[in-house]
Amino acid sequence: MVTAGRDDAAAPLLSVRGLSIRYGDKVALQGVDLDVRKHEIFGLIGPANAGKTSFLRALNRMDEFVPAMQVDGTILFAGRDVRTIRNLYALRRHIGVVFPLPVGLPLSIYDNVALAPRLRGLRNQAELDVIVERCLRRAALWDEVKDRLKNLGSLLSGGQQQRLTIARALSQDPELLLLDEFSIAVDPVTTMRIEEVLKELRHELTIVLVTNLVQQARRLADRTAFFLGGRCVEIAATEELFSGGAKEQRTVDYLEGRFG
Repeated sequence: MVTAGRDDAAAPLLSVRGLSIRYGDKVALQGVDLDVRKHEIFGLIGPANAGKTSFLRALNRMDEFVPAMQVDGTILFAGRDVRTIRNLYALRRHIGVVFPLPVGLPLSIYDNVALAPRLRGLRNQAELDVIVERCLRRAALWDEVKDRLKNLGSLLSGGQQQRLTIARALSQDPELLLLDEFSIAVDPVTTMRIEEVLKELRHELTIVLVTNLVQQARRLADRTAFFLGGRCVEIAATEELFSGGAKEQRTVDYLEGRFG
């Protein structure tokens, strides 16, 4: 795990209180309270259907596109109530999302990364070139694709496509990066490369990482929350959880692989 110096007393970048989520009659989350500090990697672990992905959806107002999804509670991002922000594009400019499986837009590698800056109104080719190269470098992909930027992003390997989605998210210049099971379709070597990328990115932005790989959380996250049955069971410094400091037996059972 990487630990960075910071003022823990500073206001959190993200503050969630009483967050509850339903899909029709199905309850996905109940009364979740947590804070995410600036420039930390915050891990979310737990078995399938624990509510982790629903949590990320609520942060990014994805319920706007899921008619059955009902969200209650307060989500403050940089001091503003996410639920009251009318301009969703403005919100998503500050929150980048990487999905569980690579989602390559039917565009060239270059255009995948240049899309967000263009939507912001940037038309200067030289400036776009700089942004595309910088984001691909930050996602550890530049050296592999610099000679074929006009090729379709969908023709890249699964691991390369996942890093392309990271580069595309970074092109928004976000303050918060949400990653949902980024290593599902990625081989172990590429997974480790992306983990190194995330360790570097944490110095520039804040990351919320959903993972079913508990050792990945241990390698990356400063603090970790354990979700189970739609509730946040426990939050603690990651190394504390893994070193016998978990207070809930359910957390211990999950970390030791006794259910999942």
